Amino acid sequence: MAADGGGRPTPTQREAVDLPAHRPHPDGAAAARRLLPALGSHPGLDRLSGLAAQLLRAPAAQVSLLTDVQTVAGGAGLPAGAVGSQGALTDSLCTVTAALGGPLVVPDARADSRVAALPPVVTGQVASYLGVPLVADDGQTVGALCVFDPVPRPWTDADVAVLAQLAASAVAELELAALANEYEASRVAWELAVRAGGIGTFDWDLGSGTLRWDDRLVELFGYDTATFTQSIEAFNARLHPDDLPRVTAALQQAIDCCGEYEADYRVVLPDGTVRWVAARGRALGDAAGMATRVLGTAYDITARQEGEARVTRVLEAMSAAFYSLDRDWRFTYVNAEAERLLGRPRGELLGGSIWELFPAAVGSDFEASYRRASASGEHVTFEAYYPEPLNGWYEVRVWPSGEGIAVYFLEITARRAAQEQAHRAAVRAELLGEVTAELAETLDPEQAVARLAELVVPALADWCLVTLVDDDEHAGARRGLRDVGWAHVDPSLEPLVARYAGLRLEALLDNSFVHRALRTGRPIGAATGAAAAIRRVLRPGEAYELLGELAPESFTVLPLRGRGRTVGLLSLFNGAARGRFAPDDLATAGEVAGRAGLALDNARLYRQQRRVAEELQRAMLTAPPEPDHMQVVVRYSPAAEATQVGGDWYDAFVQPDGATVLVIGDVIGHDVVAAAAMGQVRGIVRTVGAEGSDSPAEILRRADRVMHTLQVGTTATAVVARLEQTADERARGVSRLRWSNAGHPPPMVVNPDGTVVPLVGLEADLLLGIMPDAQRVESEVTVDRGSTVLLYTDGLVERRGQSLDAGLVQLRDTLAALAAEGVGLDELCDRALARMLPRQPEDDVALVAVRLHRQDRPRPVEAGPNRVPPFLDPEP
Repeated sequence: MAADGGGRPTPTQREAVDLPAHRPHPDGAAAARRLLPALGSHPGLDRLSGLAAQLLRAPAAQVSLLTDVQTVAGGAGLPAGAVGSQGALTDSLCTVTAALGGPLVVPDARADSRVAALPPVVTGQVASYLGVPLVADDGQTVGALCVFDPVPRPWTDADVAVLAQLAASAVAELELAALANEYEASRVAWELAVRAGGIGTFDWDLGSGTLRWDDRLVELFGYDTATFTQSIEAFNARLHPDDLPRVTAALQQAIDCCGEYEADYRVVLPDGTVRWVAARGRALGDAAGMATRVLGTAYDITARQEGEARVTRVLEAMSAAFYSLDRDWRFTYVNAEAERLLGRPRGELLGGSIWELFPAAVGSDFEASYRRASASGEHVTFEAYYPEPLNGWYEVRVWPSGEGIAVYFLEITARRAAQEQAHRAAVRAELLGEVTAELAETLDPEQAVARLAELVVPALADWCLVTLVDDDEHAGARRGLRDVGWAHVDPSLEPLVARYAGLRLEALLDNSFVHRALRTGRPIGAATGAAAAIRRVLRPGEAYELLGELAPESFTVLPLRGRGRTVGLLSLFNGAARGRFAPDDLATAGEVAGRAGLALDNARLYRQQRRVAEELQRAMLTAPPEPDHMQVVVRYSPAAEATQVGGDWYDAFVQPDGATVLVIGDVIGHDVVAAAAMGQVRGIVRTVGAEGSDSPAEILRRADRVMHTLQVGTTATAVVARLEQTADERARGVSRLRWSNAGHPPPMVVNPDGTVVPLVGLEADLLLGIMPDAQRVESEVTVDRGSTVLLYTDGLVERRGQSLDAGLVQLRDTLAALAAEGVGLDELCDRALARMLPRQPEDDVALVAVRLHRQDRPRPVEAGPNRVPPFLDPEP
């Protein structure tokens, strides 16, 4: 049972289906029964079903004939044994299709009241369905062709049109098979008649003129023994007037050469009835070679001729083209549609060789497929293009036979064009998607437009140039033009395009197409003669000669517009082979230019915003001090997004007692408000720490109180560290590092031997700005000369997709590797940032690092003049 058939419905289901309304018309059922004997094994219907499933991207398709039951005549994607099975009409969606008299379109079967209660839908075998009726030549609906899917899906008008066309082909298949069966039955009956004595004989004595017929012939010609005059005149009297000249000529030729006689002709009986008669005979001669008698037989072929006539009528009425070729590849039959599609009259085609009449078929898919079908005896289906004068695409099906091959074909040029158009649209959509993705990945304009050139070639042009325009709106038509991207479909010509790009802007005259497009903001170009047109606006020189070698035939210059300004130019060029730009390609190029222009303008705005933000940020961060006993290095790296700045800060200053204080902090938030809050918090911590010699914990505690008193209204993480030493510690070459951590990532110490130790302390205190009276914990560690202390903000170690712990491990390993290389402090900071940060940082990063000078090394220049901290001066 096919999926469309289902099992027996329940009474409720029968009522929902509305059984009387969905029964096929009795005449349609009779017409369907006439086609049923043709079924048996019918691979043609299976192939049509497979084609329907393939074209409509459905998992299953079937052809159903509807009599008093549904019979599955052909299918694809059906369960084993489904083809040839029968089921109740009330269970079938095809019954609904036939009763509807037009396409049944069901995107969601469970939601469609017409079919929701049918068993295939209830069981989940059919969730979406598309069917069209099968209409026989007499206008009766005999069944349906359908495709279906176990999941809901939409069906388009194009899907309905394709299925309707395939349904017409399915009807033709059924009609031809039925006619072939009828013809075969007639032929068998005729042979039985011959064997039963239905053949008459004749003997024409040419000397006396006596024509003798046996009783069968006398009866066949509508005579009796009394009315038949035994003369050639009696024979001619019964011949159809249109056949008389032809038959007389055939007899005369046999008499003249004492040869064979063969003719099929019509006999008109006295009551007007017409019979077809086939006659075969031979002329016998005397010793001198003169014909004396004609002997032969004749028999009734009316049934055969009527069957052939009916086949001919069907073939002539078919909307598909059909012709047959004999074993010598000569046309033996051509129907009206084939005559139209082949563009030649039947009189010119019949008897002619296909290879001579259509020489372009020689060596093509047509010849290969025809010969393969003839040699293998198997059916062949293919699609192929035939050039002028036909200039079309065809779907061809070839059946071999004992007499040659039969060819059924449809012109599918429009369908191929639609498929090609859909393909081009998909390519254009993919190109636009790639352009958008590429331009969105970077805010570096040169990197973006250089990639743009590679995307549009060869999709839109043979070669192209991409030009950037600087940000100065008042620099005139020649403002900062730079060719920064190029590509050519031929890799060997890429160096030529690159050289031309490096020279052409300087060689262009003021009235060039580039400058006109820049001034007007509108596309400009030439459909033909591009090389000559461009040379007219080029100064003589190398660029002039290079353009001749590149030889463009057509070109267009498209301004890249963004927010009312031209920020770049896209110049596309085609060679002679590709010719002028197609309208679709120009439309796509315009869309590419629009997206690229907006992306470039975004980059311009980003540069401006980033510059302002960085200047604001850096204005609030002062240069570090230069203590005598250490080198201090600071760094600030903004986020990739221009507005993601403002929260992170560093600071370093020397307290009155000579101790060096390091501060790193991060105000919650990443915007201008956070930048302003950062300035307040940094100023408070700096002021509190610089006015005395407080410890790190005391600095944080006092800063917390001041923030509360001034109602700063923000929270921040921070680490305050203090490097100090006594005279004894100085003599021993060590320093003490005391620090207090307010919810910030731990500082790192790189020891002289290259080991890296995170300063996790006892515990991290609350953030600043939460509890003004919070107690602050302070930790202490002794560090050797040559050690490096690094304080940093969380943007260095934490980001989406990476935990803080993983970031800390990565930073520790990076610092250890750099320490092993023996790099200086500036280089260590720069390379650590480069290795730790992604290409597009999500957060800004601040860091401050100190390196304690070794006593056995010369004082570095950056340490400044030799100053003795007050707490080391023996006489303060």
